[in-house]
Amino acid sequence: MFLREMKVNLKSFLIWLGVLIGIFLVVFLIYPYMFDQNNMEMFDEMMAIFPEEFLKAFNMDIASIDTVFGWIKTEGFVFILLIIGSYASILGSNILLKEESDETIEYLNTLPVTRSKIVLTKFLCGICYVFLMVLGLGIFNYIGLALSGDFDQKSYLLLSITPLFPALVFFSLSMFLATFTHKTKKMVGISLGIVFISYILQTIASVSDNVSFLKYFSIFTLSDTRYVIENSSLNPMIILISLMLIILFLGLTLIHYNKKELI
Repeated sequence: MFLREMKVNLKSFLIWLGVLIGIFLVVFLIYPYMFDQNNMEMFDEMMAIFPEEFLKAFNMDIASIDTVFGWIKTEGFVFILLIIGSYASILGSNILLKEESDETIEYLNTLPVTRSKIVLTKFLCGICYVFLMVLGLGIFNYIGLALSGDFDQKSYLLLSITPLFPALVFFSLSMFLATFTHKTKKMVGISLGIVFISYILQTIASVSDNVSFLKYFSIFTLSDTRYVIENSSLNPMIILISLMLIILFLGLTLIHYNKKELI
C-alpha cells in the first residue's frame, strides 16, 4: 500500500520539484551578470532608503545579496518556504480526500486494512515526499553554489533543513483539516490560504515590534532562518515545537478519520 501511495503521488512531486529547480537554475545563470561594481553601488543606495524594519523582515540587515548565497539567505528563502509550504499543504489536503474524489475508498474498505493504517501509510508517504522535496532542492542549490563561488557550507546546510519544520506542520495540519470535508477543491483553497496567511503574519511580525506577537500565529516562524544565520545552528526549541505539532495533528487525524462518514 505504501508503494502504491508513493507511485500515485510521484508525478505531482516531480512537477513541483521541477518548478523549484527551474526557478533557482535561472537565478544561478543570470545572477553573476546582475551585479557589477556600479550596480552594487546603486543597490546599496536604494537599500539605504528602506527602513531597518523592512530589511529585517527579509534578513537583509544581516546578509547582503551581492552573491547568490546572499540572495538565497534573504529573498531566495521566501520562495523556498512559500513553494515547499504550498506543496506540503496541498499534498496533505489531497492525500486522504483523493480516495473519496476518485471513488476508490470503497475498494480500500474491502481490503483487510484499518482506517488507522490508511492514515499512517498516507502520512508516511507525505512525510517522505516533503523530505525528498527539501533534499532535492538542497542538493541542487549546493551544487549551484559550489560552482558559482565560495559560500559558508555549514550555514547553507543548516538553512536548507529549516523548510522541513513548517512544511511538515503544514502537511499534518492540512491532512487533519481534510477529515472535515469531502471536497478536494475546497480543501486545497483552505490549505493554500493557511500558507499565505501564515506568511503575511510572519512578515508583519518581523516589520514592527508592536505586532511581533503575531509570529506566534504563523507556522513559518518555525523556519527561523534568522536564528540559523546569526548562530550557525538550529534552534532546538523550534525542532521540539514542530515535532509536538506534527504528532498532535497526526493524532487528531487518526481520531477524526476513524469517525468520519466516507462516501
